[in-house]
Amino acid sequence: QVQLVESGGGLVQAGGSLRLSCAVSGRTFSCSPQGWFRQAPGKERELVGITWNRSTHVADSVKGRFTISRDDAKNTVYLQMNSLKPEDTAVYYCAARAECKLGFRSADFGSWGQGTQVTVTS
Repeated sequence: QVQLVESGGGLVQAGGSLRLSCAVSGRTFSCSPQGWFRQAPGKERELVGITWNRSTHVADSVKGRFTISRDDAKNTVYLQMNSLKPEDTAVYYCAARAECKLGFRSADFGSWGQGTQVTVTS
């Protein structure tokens, strides 16, 4: 069983920055994918970025602005968000997969945090 607790969301003006953190506890491996999804009102949950086996992938919509990283010693996954836009407004969820198997869909991840709200004003 993997437990995830997000922190770091909030209200920020367009062009600003936020860093989200996700504390991970339970049975995980460095090769297990961990990452971030987001869901805006009326929209489906979408991938923001994932990290696995010292590799990372971010969605095209946030490439060059968002960076995902992972500190296995601290059991924490981070999402650094720069140059934020109003369209980045959403609830951001941390997600983890127990097995060492890559996937990019929300259905591929079995453990989820409670979500943290990010609101970007213009």
